[in-house]
Amino acid sequence: MPQRPDDRIVESPIAATWRSIQHERAVLVGIGPGIEEADLDELAALADSAGAEPVGRIIQSRGEPDPQFWIGKGKVQELHELLHGTGAELVICDQELSPGHLRSLESRLGVKVLDRTALILDIFALHAHTREGKAQVELAQLNYLLPRLRGWGEAMSRLGGGIGTRGPGETKMESDRQHIRRRISKLRRDVKAMQTTRDTQRASRQRSNMPQVAIAGYTNAGKSSLLRRLTGADVIVADQLFATLDPTTRRIVLPGGRVATLSDTVGFVSKLPHDLVEAFRSTLEEVTLSDMIVHVADAASPALEAQIEAVHTVLEEIGAANMPEVLVLNKIDLVPGSRRARLATRYPGSVAFSAVTGEGTEGLLEAIAATVPTPPVDVHALIPWDRGDLVAMLYRDAEVLSADAEPDGTRVHARVGLRELAAIRAFATAVVRTDGGG
Repeated sequence: MPQRPDDRIVESPIAATWRSIQHERAVLVGIGPGIEEADLDELAALADSAGAEPVGRIIQSRGEPDPQFWIGKGKVQELHELLHGTGAELVICDQELSPGHLRSLESRLGVKVLDRTALILDIFALHAHTREGKAQVELAQLNYLLPRLRGWGEAMSRLGGGIGTRGPGETKMESDRQHIRRRISKLRRDVKAMQTTRDTQRASRQRSNMPQVAIAGYTNAGKSSLLRRLTGADVIVADQLFATLDPTTRRIVLPGGRVATLSDTVGFVSKLPHDLVEAFRSTLEEVTLSDMIVHVADAASPALEAQIEAVHTVLEEIGAANMPEVLVLNKIDLVPGSRRARLATRYPGSVAFSAVTGEGTEGLLEAIAATVPTPPVDVHALIPWDRGDLVAMLYRDAEVLSADAEPDGTRVHARVGLRELAAIRAFATAVVRTDGGG
């Protein structure tokens, strides 16, 4: 079989263009209405996870970014002075910046400037260990890098010709763009091929009619710790953001003897880069194609409510907003009694749990057993017209209670088993256990 031209590209352009920030001193910058320095705490934690050392913070209360520098000109001068005063060689901004903003700031300040998206991508690159994880991260990095080649660090020449001419810098950038586009094409094929393997493994679990439980939650909420506590799985547990990227699946025995699978997934974060959501879609499908979600939240975090909301936002983006869910308030051992009572009132039905001490383990297993769908299951779904195969499957293998044609597809109410539920889960609008459970 002849090679594609892209397949002959061995070296990734990331090696020449992506800039690690390990061991670099950084100044953090944020803007927003009524912003406070504490609002940059998460950015500081992200910078620390990437290996940088935050040495200063600058904030500006404003509704819209400055058209040229993202922050106002006065703040640019203040930032310039802080960089020189602290010896920092890096600026990290708490939003995704346009290529123009990046160029203007780097040119004016004379140091590297990273935005939140590039920082998260850098952390993902550090923590991706499997072939699939590395390919997914590189794909997201290249999609981010492509429109930002001009002026991106020392690896890219800043030389350019005048109007109507093309200098050596422009020629180099066009060559880089072509190289990156070819590499993106190859990575997309690689990720798709690896997704086929994952789909095969997933289909095997679905055929077993074994309930599939996905662990989701904000990064560093303790998902891997919970998996280890419940299953004894040998997974990385670290007090870092995005310490684990590669999903792990283990079997678990629930109260009553029922066996289920429990899958850890990539952590979520507010303002999760869209390119990452796209690149990790096959991994995130572990959530969308599961039967229920164990949503792990950090009960000790002052930003608990915002983190829960951020997770729900990502779940909605990947089509998992209507999944049965158990909210686990992890790290409850770090929460004083008075706050525990308030959390129980604020989040009724949640499970207080500590992956470190084991507190709440029995209650968590009972909550999972009570929430995981037990066949038969009543499901309402809107199945697109181009998925008539799923409607046919329901008529063949399940009990269709009603089916109505609508502009966007067929609205179906059916009584199904777990295998059929897994097949139509992405299109489900409501799932109700017929034994009276949720």
